[in-house]
Amino acid sequence: MTKIEKRGGTLGVETRAADEKRTLVGYAAVFDVSADIGGWWIERIAPGAFAEAIAGDVRALVDHDAGRVIGRTKSGTLRLSEDSRGLAVEVDVPDTTDGNDLWTLVERGDISGMSFGFAVKHDEWDETGEMPVRTIHKVELYEVSAVAWPAYDDTELGKRSLQEWRDARSSSEENTDPAAAPVSRAANRARLKMDLDLRVRSTR
Repeated sequence: MTKIEKRGGTLGVETRAADEKRTLVGYAAVFDVSADIGGWWIERIAPGAFAEAIAGDVRALVDHDAGRVIGRTKSGTLRLSEDSRGLAVEVDVPDTTDGNDLWTLVERGDISGMSFGFAVKHDEWDETGEMPVRTIHKVELYEVSAVAWPAYDDTELGKRSLQEWRDARSSSEENTDPAAAPVSRAANRARLKMDLDLRVRSTR
């Protein structure tokens, strides 16, 4: 089963009613904005990251709960598009318990964020600064959600991606310059120790 990362922010979601149709509108993601992911790295989403994904069969959920579907692209009740700002979302809210409750909560301002569940298909890492920077270029999009608490603490898969990138870079350095291999391995061990130290401190 594909493991899904979740990201979001207080980008705002609002209600729009016309001709007896209730629609939630907002942004699940914005481009080229730096987000601190749990103190582990800085993350940015590049324009075009959703270009292919929005053509797929994506659900709209409440709080990432697969049992609380409120829209779907395949049925036309969820519409996704990329614009110059980011991933724009429109959901025609159903006349169901979840739909009615969500509509009321958004109108009251109790729910004001959006989030999305995804798997990364192409990303790049830059470790030249004080904190690693991850730029996401392409994702597989599974769902968008209206959420009370936008998810930025789901970092395990991202940390794994960072380590895979480090391992690939280290392997490449060893293959191209055998003399540099001991240094590369030592540097990688130092980074792993630093990650472990950070992880221990974060749990205190």
